[in-house]
Amino acid sequence: MQSRVFGRTGRSVGEIGFGAWAIGAAWGTVDDRESVAALHAALDAGLDFIDTADVYGDGHSERLIARVLKERGGPRPFVATKAGRRLPQQTVDGYSADNLEGWIDRSLRNLDVEALDLVQLHCPPTDAYYHPEIFERMERLAERGKLRHYGVSVERVEEGLKAIEYPGVASVQIIYNMFRLRPAELFFRQAQRRGVAVIARVPLASGMLSGKFRADTRFEADDHRQFNRHGEAFDVGETFSGVPYEVGLAAVEELRPLVPEGATLAQLALRWILMDPAVTVVIPGARTVQQALGNVAASALPPLPASTMEAAAGVYDRRIRQHVHARW
Repeated sequence: MQSRVFGRTGRSVGEIGFGAWAIGAAWGTVDDRESVAALHAALDAGLDFIDTADVYGDGHSERLIARVLKERGGPRPFVATKAGRRLPQQTVDGYSADNLEGWIDRSLRNLDVEALDLVQLHCPPTDAYYHPEIFERMERLAERGKLRHYGVSVERVEEGLKAIEYPGVASVQIIYNMFRLRPAELFFRQAQRRGVAVIARVPLASGMLSGKFRADTRFEADDHRQFNRHGEAFDVGETFSGVPYEVGLAAVEELRPLVPEGATLAQLALRWILMDPAVTVVIPGARTVQQALGNVAASALPPLPASTMEAAAGVYDRRIRQHVHARW
C-alpha cells in the first residue's frame, strides 16, 4: 500500500481507504459477518483509513468498525466520520452548536473513542459554507478535545472551493471518478495550494465502474441504486454519479479495453483516480473479502500511460460530460 500525507495534519495514510456506507445500509442486504471479515481483510492487507458516517445504518456502520478495531487491538487506523444528515431537513439553522455536539457525542459512543480523528460536515446545504459560525463551532469542539480534525463532504465543486477558505478545514470529500472529472479542473489545484487533503468518494460510480452491471440488473428495494435513481431520497449525484444508467453502461463498454493485463475494471478506475497527486485517499466500498482485497491491490498497479488517460477522457467527453459536468 502506497501512502500519501493527509494534508496539514502531517499524518500519512494509505492511498486506498475503506468506504463504510455499504456495510451500514442503503445498498441492499448486508451480512454483518461478511462486513466484519471484509474490514479485517482490508486492515490485514495494510489499509489504514476508514470512512463512515453517523447515518450509515443509523450508526450501525460506526458500531461495526468499533467492534472490529476492538477485536484487533494494536495501532488504530485513521477513522473519519460525518455529521449533519440526521437533520429531518437540511437547513443552516440545523447546524447549531447543540446539534453538532450531540451528533459528535453519539459518534464518540458508537466508535468507542475519546476523540474522533476526523469529523466531516455531511453534505450540508450550500448556504452553510457561507456561515463562518458553523466552522467556528467545529473549531471549539476540536479545542475541547472531542475531535482532532474537521472537514467537509461536499456535493458541488463550488462548496469545496468555499470550504477550503476556512483555515481549520483539514479535508474535503468529493465525488471524483472516471464519470466525474470536474473537481480536477480547479478545485484540486486550490486544495493542493492550501494543503487540504482530498478524499475521493463514489470512486466506482456506485459499482457501475466495476463493469458487473447489465441492462437487466435488478437492485433490491432498499438499495439506493433502486430507490434514488432519480434523486428521490438525496442528491442524485450520489447514485451512479448522476449518470443515467444506460449511458453509464455504454461508457463502461468503451472503457473495458483500457484495463491493464491482470487487473479488473474496478482496479483501473481506482488507479485512474490516484493518477492525480491532489487525491489523498480514495474510499471504495467493500462488503466481501474479495472486494476489499481487490480494492487494496489497485495501489500496486503501475502508473497508467498517457494513452489510457487520454482514451478515458475521450469516453467522458463523448458519453458523460453533457449529463454531469455543469451540474456539480
